[in-house]
Amino acid sequence: MGARIKFTVGRLRTDRVHHVGEEDVRVVLSRLPDALYQRLRAVHFNDRGRARTFGYVTRGRREIVLCALPPRMGLGRALVHGETPESFGAKRGAKWPRLALRRFMLYDVFLHELGHLQIADAMASSDRLRFAREKLAHEFATEWRHRLWSERFDHEDPVHNRPSADELEKLGAMAGAV
Repeated sequence: MGARIKFTVGRLRTDRVHHVGEEDVRVVLSRLPDALYQRLRAVHFNDRGRARTFGYVTRGRREIVLCALPPRMGLGRALVHGETPESFGAKRGAKWPRLALRRFMLYDVFLHELGHLQIADAMASSDRLRFAREKLAHEFATEWRHRLWSERFDHEDPVHNRPSADELEKLGAMAGAV
């Protein structure tokens, strides 16, 4: 699995951090069928993200870039089409815990960008039409997140499972104390 995939880490500016790393991405890839990431050649971690850019696919549609983010932030505005902060282990209107940021980067951003590598129309005359655009990439990420989180994954890092009832209960208790 994925031994051929190259990983690079760019230099960080200011206080931004990479919330996920090579090992996290390898675990996600190990849970997916090989055919879904056969086009993937490299995953880069860099600090070139801008407002609402958490990741992107390079022009050749063979590499994914995951961007560094501030150490603490809220991502409520980044969620689309029925996603909720609670589905990643965060509370609406508050800064997200590190675990929730990591879940979002792996099981929303990374899967979304992997969705862009999927061929939507093999007979299309241009790359723009050949590969999945935003709607299909979002549907890909949502479908695979639900599939991967539908069963408990035995791993010491809780980022690879949906938020537990205890985790969500603690969020509720913290919100009540504020």
